[in-house]
Amino acid sequence: QVQLVESGGGLVQAGGSLRLSCVASGRTFGSYTMGWFRQAPGKERTLVAAVTWSGGRTYYADSVKGRFAISRDNAQRTVYLQMNSLEPEDTGVYYCALDVGTLLRTAESHYDYWGQGTQVTVSS
Repeated sequence: QVQLVESGGGLVQAGGSLRLSCVASGRTFGSYTMGWFRQAPGKERTLVAAVTWSGGRTYYADSVKGRFAISRDNAQRTVYLQMNSLEPEDTGVYYCALDVGTLLRTAESHYDYWGQGTQVTVSS
């Protein structure tokens, strides 16, 4: 079993920054992807950014390219999402998730473990 715990969400004005953290504990895997999903009210949950743990391949949704950066600390089993130049459209619940395997996949159905989510609200 894997447990994922997110932190770092909050209320921020447009143009500001936040850094989300996700700490993994429990079972380990040889190859996996960790990603950040966002769910806004009334909308589907979609992948914002992801990174493969071993190779460091990354994915960013078009809406966040150039503003967000995903990184990882292998020793601490922690993944971060640095969010800069935040916009009201970035508002939502951000979930950390883990996909076991070698491929970086974007659909939430592939992800095996999920955190509780952390709320990010960006005001105009």
